[in-house]
Amino acid sequence: MSRKLSVVIACGGTGGHLFPGIAVAEELQRRGHDPLLLISQKKVDADASAKYGLLNFRTVAAIAKPATLSPRMLPFLWKLWRTVRESRRILKAHRAEVVLGMGGFTSLPPIYAGKRMGLLTAVHDSNALPGKSNRLGARWCRKILLGLEAAKSYFGSCKVEVTGTPVRREFQDLPSVGEARIRFGLSSEKPVVLCFGGSQGARALNSMVVEAAKVLGEEIQWLQVAGRDDEQRVRKLAGTCNGHVVLGFCDDMPAAYAASDLVISRSGGASLTELAYLGMPSILVPYPHAADDHQTYNARCFEKAGAALLAPEEEINAVSLAKLVGELLGSPGDLSSMKVAARGLSVDDAAARICDMLEPD
Repeated sequence: MSRKLSVVIACGGTGGHLFPGIAVAEELQRRGHDPLLLISQKKVDADASAKYGLLNFRTVAAIAKPATLSPRMLPFLWKLWRTVRESRRILKAHRAEVVLGMGGFTSLPPIYAGKRMGLLTAVHDSNALPGKSNRLGARWCRKILLGLEAAKSYFGSCKVEVTGTPVRREFQDLPSVGEARIRFGLSSEKPVVLCFGGSQGARALNSMVVEAAKVLGEEIQWLQVAGRDDEQRVRKLAGTCNGHVVLGFCDDMPAAYAASDLVISRSGGASLTELAYLGMPSILVPYPHAADDHQTYNARCFEKAGAALLAPEEEINAVSLAKLVGELLGSPGDLSSMKVAARGLSVDDAAARICDMLEPD
């Protein structure tokens, strides 16, 4: 092992940034290093980080960048300057030697502060189309790490390393199908479709899934993670349908995947990494308002590989979604091929590769 390092990982804002950051922190801690995770003040970050009591978290202000000519630009710059100062104080207090940003505007101030302090700075992007904050922050980084090969062209002549996107250690040991279904009150005799819209939920997708479930009837079970803000509405829509479980938030995603035969989800980079790691066949419905439509770019990579079906939200409805689900569940050969293709997209040692890049030579 190299000498003990103090590493600050800026990873808040969404599960897509937070969960890969946690995976890196777990590997750093396993190697004897001292990671600190900077997360936003959002409820979703508090919910998602609550179960990782062995890791050290701090909250920092996170502000999304408005349009360049927006009147909100001046308040944004003022808040950004204040967060850079706060980040500098945190880096000094933690005696940081390395700063890693996992994307989103939560990562920009710590990266910039780390650059000004002469620390090793790095950024990781999990998407096929890198986010604007990462493309901006890359200029302050000595190392640029990517989840997908497709992202390389967006960093010009910069030297980049394709490491893959890491998954949390809990995914290494899934419960059995039977045990997982018991946890959620599901039958072991009928197929299960897992649906989630990301860490913040997805209202339109949630409604579509409930209607598709009614079209297909009770021979198919549903495990639907609706998001805290949409949970009660979705529960009312689902009513008393047998085998339709609605959760606001799921802190046991390994069991949720283990219980399921098929996944319907958005196509954020971290979610796709989990699907690949576990070899889960999926129907991907990209969030249509994601920055630069990056989720569609991600989904195309999986569709091209044969690991998923791409179903744009504007081109699908409850009836057509039900048809896709029914056809896939009725074709074990297709599901098996998708599982193999998904596993082929996984970089199982991504966390180790990232940590190798952060440790001194």
